[in-house]
Amino acid sequence: MSARILDGTEVAAVVKEEVSKAVADLAYQPGLATILVGDDPASHSYVRGKRRDAGQVGIRSIHHELPDSIDQIELTALIESLNADDDVDGILVQLPLPGDLNGESAVETIDPAKDVDGLHPFSLGKLMLGQPGLRPCTPSGVMRLLDHYDIGTAGSRAVIVGRSYLVGRPLAMLLLERGADSTVTVAHSRTVDLPAVTSEADILVAAAGSPGLIKAEHVRPGATVIDVGVNRTDDGLVGDVDFGAVVEVAGAITPAPGGVGPMTRAMLLANTLRAAEARRGVG
Repeated sequence: MSARILDGTEVAAVVKEEVSKAVADLAYQPGLATILVGDDPASHSYVRGKRRDAGQVGIRSIHHELPDSIDQIELTALIESLNADDDVDGILVQLPLPGDLNGESAVETIDPAKDVDGLHPFSLGKLMLGQPGLRPCTPSGVMRLLDHYDIGTAGSRAVIVGRSYLVGRPLAMLLLERGADSTVTVAHSRTVDLPAVTSEADILVAAAGSPGLIKAEHVRPGATVIDVGVNRTDDGLVGDVDFGAVVEVAGAITPAPGGVGPMTRAMLLANTLRAAEARRGVG
């Protein structure tokens, strides 16, 4: 029996509609500044999508496209100018940056109040402490997806394969928070006997950046499988899950693409709205 498909495109549309209605009720138009450095086709595609999404929900897009010859001092100066701009509620630096530019330094330059990617150390620290704040978009998208499909997390065993600060670690914190109340294991490339670990999961999240890593033997029958992987191959974009095999074992599964990816973009819009409201004392 095939698993239920968790359609990220469908849920993202719900989030976008919520954001659109909230933006329409505001007395001002939130502004999202995007910074794109270099000519990487994938980065250009991602930013185009984010800007299009912003326009669809009524968020003003403020775009800065820079040559890869720019240096760190110039990039820092641009970010600082956006920090000081009252018309900018959110700032996003498209990563990775080309050449010798330091992406971590760029993110740390962003005013935490405008950190709509949720990746500033201040934002991650708030998450670690369980305090309100802007959360990383992909982990937030995973949580919203689970909630939309009424997949309970309280008391569940969750296993995350991948320990990056972009997905694995913050998602573990979100699943551990009061209200989510999962018991969480974070596995990685050095985990011994990975199938034995993952097959204990009620909720299995693949976020290792390894095409087809998770196979049927990694999955407990009936488990929920969330594929965060985005891997470019000769056959196009694929996830970290061997979808064809796992869909016959899991109880629910996200496709890749079309699962977590749309949710990441939708949560960026939600974060921009939240940042705009917080900066103006709304809500």
